[in-house]
Amino acid sequence: MPPVSSGNAGCCAPSSAARPAAICPPVKRVKRAENICAIPGGNALLGTNTPHIAEDEESPLRKVKIKPFAIGDDAVTNAQFEEFVRETGYITQAELFGESFVFCGLVKNNGGNHPAVSAAPWWLSVKKADWSRPHGPGSEENCKPDHPVVHVSWNDAAAFAKWAGGRLPTEAEWEHAARGGLGDALFPWGNEEPNDARFFPCNIWQGQFPDVNSEKDGYYCTAPARSYKANNYGLYNMSGNVWEWTAQPFKVRSLRKQLKQFHSGKHGFKILKGGSYLCHKSYCYRYRIAARTASSPDSSTSHQ
Repeated sequence: MPPVSSGNAGCCAPSSAARPAAICPPVKRVKRAENICAIPGGNALLGTNTPHIAEDEESPLRKVKIKPFAIGDDAVTNAQFEEFVRETGYITQAELFGESFVFCGLVKNNGGNHPAVSAAPWWLSVKKADWSRPHGPGSEENCKPDHPVVHVSWNDAAAFAKWAGGRLPTEAEWEHAARGGLGDALFPWGNEEPNDARFFPCNIWQGQFPDVNSEKDGYYCTAPARSYKANNYGLYNMSGNVWEWTAQPFKVRSLRKQLKQFHSGKHGFKILKGGSYLCHKSYCYRYRIAARTASSPDSSTSHQ
């Protein structure tokens, strides 16, 4: 198993480190205009004045001027990613490395054959897990066409965006799009908290993580990319379901020196937004708009 850094967010996105580089093949840019929403420019809000995870430096709330832009109205699906792979011959980093991280509840026979991340033992390093076999060998049936693609590294996501004629959004653009014109809201739908009993506006965990998920929202892992209600800008699943990469490096001023050097050094951690189906307020309250986490650009998991 490659060395792993849990960083400040091991529960969310374990990161591989200090392993040989896997060079992604270059791709050509093409122009595509499907499922695109126009987002108005202006003074966008970034961050929050009521942070919940201090080490992530979610605060302060500030205004950032941005230009109008367009963004896909849902996460990239398996069907879309398959088209990208078919047209370009692209090989993801999970395929090049020959392994990726899979949540333990999704792995068949998850005994001693799959090394666990010490800081977050619900993450297993599974050989031959990749976007087309999201839970490992024999899980091709779980690569559903309308579900978001997973096991996609930042490098893979950037390559797809280039092929599609675009780029990854900045953190400010992502938050501005997620807010949907609501201003300083906790979530894309407003401030009402999801819970384990009656309100299920997004795909997150219900129950006691990592052992019991009641699945009251209807899903144990990924949901279709266009499930739940879109926000006011017409964007789906900006909270929960799968983490979404942004263009920027993850920089935190308050990290202890050693960790700060790791994040800003050769690994170049990138910002992920939105949370995933594994998030729960009790342990990983990162499905809020202002929340953020980080992972190395070559890392992939079964929820990003």
